[in-house]
Amino acid sequence: MAIALLRLNKACVRFSGTPVFENLTTQILEGDRICLVGRNGCGKSTLLKALAGIYELDEGEYFVLSNQNLVYLEQDKAYPPDISAIDLLESYGTEPYEARTILDKLGVDPDSILNNASGGQRRRFNLAECIVKKPSILLLDEPTNHLDLNSIKWLEDYIAKFKGSVVIISHDRKFLENTSNTTWWIDRGVLNINKKGFKEFDEWSSVLIEEEERHLEKLNTRLRLENDWLIFGVTARRKRNQGRLQRLHELRNERRSIMQNKTRSIDVNPANLPRGSKIIIEAKEIQKSYGEKTVIQPFSCRILHQDKIGIIGPNGAGKTTLVKMLVGELKPDSGNVKLGNTLKVTYIDQMRSTINLEETLWKVMCPEGGDQVWIGNETKHVVGYLKEFLFNEAQIRGQVSILSGGEKNRLLLAKALANPGNVLILDEPTNDLDMDTMDLLVECLQKYTGTIIIISHDRDFLDRTVTSTYVVSPNGSVQEFVGGYSDIEHHLKELEKTTAKPKIKTSNEKPSIENNIISSKRMSYNLKREWEELPKQMLKIEKRILEISVLLENNNLYAQNPQQFQGLSAELQQQQLALDKAETRWLELEIIASDIKN
Repeated sequence: MAIALLRLNKACVRFSGTPVFENLTTQILEGDRICLVGRNGCGKSTLLKALAGIYELDEGEYFVLSNQNLVYLEQDKAYPPDISAIDLLESYGTEPYEARTILDKLGVDPDSILNNASGGQRRRFNLAECIVKKPSILLLDEPTNHLDLNSIKWLEDYIAKFKGSVVIISHDRKFLENTSNTTWWIDRGVLNINKKGFKEFDEWSSVLIEEEERHLEKLNTRLRLENDWLIFGVTARRKRNQGRLQRLHELRNERRSIMQNKTRSIDVNPANLPRGSKIIIEAKEIQKSYGEKTVIQPFSCRILHQDKIGIIGPNGAGKTTLVKMLVGELKPDSGNVKLGNTLKVTYIDQMRSTINLEETLWKVMCPEGGDQVWIGNETKHVVGYLKEFLFNEAQIRGQVSILSGGEKNRLLLAKALANPGNVLILDEPTNDLDMDTMDLLVECLQKYTGTIIIISHDRDFLDRTVTSTYVVSPNGSVQEFVGGYSDIEHHLKELEKTTAKPKIKTSNEKPSIENNIISSKRMSYNLKREWEELPKQMLKIEKRILEISVLLENNNLYAQNPQQFQGLSAELQQQQLALDKAETRWLELEIIASDIKN
């Protein structure tokens, strides 16, 4: 039976006399991978800090085994002046190689001075610091914020191999699905516990909601339908969204058909097309460099009305640069971009720079005064509209400055989605959002009839919103895949299957290499070594030939990137020559080995 490492019994934490939670009993067992979920303000971070011993309980009991090394992912931590990331990690006794490896995986410059680092850099370093402290209980509050996909997947692998116990707060559904075996759900002050991971959350929470609804019916206090989601969360809307999800799949199929059947010529000029034209953005061979670094290699694309484009790639790979070139905010070094003549862009950046912190939420939504918000061609009362985005009336009349990071992001979304024009650009829109708000955002984007470009590392969010995904590589190359992140993974797995090495067949069965080497007494060490390594080299060459062949099968490659097409064609010839040479040499050595044995 698993041992309880940490326990709360009838715990209560109050702020200004008001309980955040009370009479809460739970425990962390050996091997637990707990995801802690609930909407913003429900007490998730407070509970995590109570588990860490940062907040003392106002009532109840707190117990942790004496031999436990409990580590909490601290946000906005102060550091000594002029200390670098690598020096601080090594001060914990970490080997330099291990420290540099962890920093590299999390995208942190080892020599960066922490006091001068950006908020995102410091947050990633906080995570590295937690890992090198060798915890037995690890408490993580939004660990994937500011991480790119490679770093997130590395963290998933670390947690999978981690021998201790973990409690995680995160808005990243895919991350929680891949890391958790237990779910804690805080709902209106009650902690519900399911001994299954987050993959089962939707089904489990729906059962709890349905049970509560049946109970309310018996008491004749059934809630009005329009208020259900305010109490139970937007999870209850998911069944209603199946039709929109089906429409998303239809749009992906349309995009796939367009990509497969379009001709090599892309000389259509959107500026000459009629008002409301189908083509919104057309880029041809756009490229951008800063100094000697190529940020975006020559790239061509055509974005149509109602396309929903996701953009992924490592931090610093040039995703924002690509978007700015596509919408005309940044001029490419070469190539050209043609924009539709009715283009109206709304840009939501991850820094929330368009919000005045001194204004009230009411003023942000009604800058010209009054109490009505324009929603397309109609108006709605500002209070009613913001309540749809989970704000209460007291908040609506208060200043933006008192909002949390997630609430500020929610306000910015509310303002942008009220009248977003025909092109909506979202740069990391899910940062600091709880799952209910993310579901609300997904629903808004599914209803939106314009064109969307989303920069995000949230895999589940991309799967539920985009029709096509641009993958930006660190070397600046950009490749388009139809669908979301899961579609990309499926495509790469299929590619891996097609490039699997076929077995080398010969007319006569030959003895194994091991037997030949053992029996050969006059074959030099270098020849035996070469003979042993050649099959591995041939495997590698054959795999590359198949990869190049798959890329060259794309009928649009020459039109989109003639330089890449010519380079791949030349490389294909070189690889085929190399394979012929390797096979000839292997046969020569095989004959020598056979002669020696005989």
